[in-house]
Amino acid sequence: MQLHELKGSKNRPKKRVGRGGKRGTYSGKGQKGQKSRAGRKIRPAERDLISKFPKFRGSGNKKNAGVTRVVSLDRIASWDGERVNPELLVKKGILNRISDPAKILAGKGEFKKKIQVSGISVSQGARKIIEDAGGKIL
Repeated sequence: MQLHELKGSKNRPKKRVGRGGKRGTYSGKGQKGQKSRAGRKIRPAERDLISKFPKFRGSGNKKNAGVTRVVSLDRIASWDGERVNPELLVKKGILNRISDPAKILAGKGEFKKKIQVSGISVSQGARKIIEDAGGKIL
């Protein structure tokens, strides 16, 4: 008897296996679940993390956008000079640029200084106090 004359596995019907490879019935995919299905698509975890962040395109120019700086009349009373304008606020370090918005609000205490306000918005209470003291709002 020789090897080619043996009767055995060659004559048995072939075992049907899952398509794709020589790995048996499950084709190396294990059992059940999304990962064992054909055409599976699992989103990478990084993509989910990225989508949670807001879109920061151009955000570097908007750090102080819409932030109005507040100046109280008490603070202005301690300054020298009669004119209050954006240039003075930049010099005092309240504003970064002349184009930044600022508003004068009424503070506590007495205000008897004559000042001229130009280029800055003023609240109604501060307007009344300035005009009662003899100042002007241009």
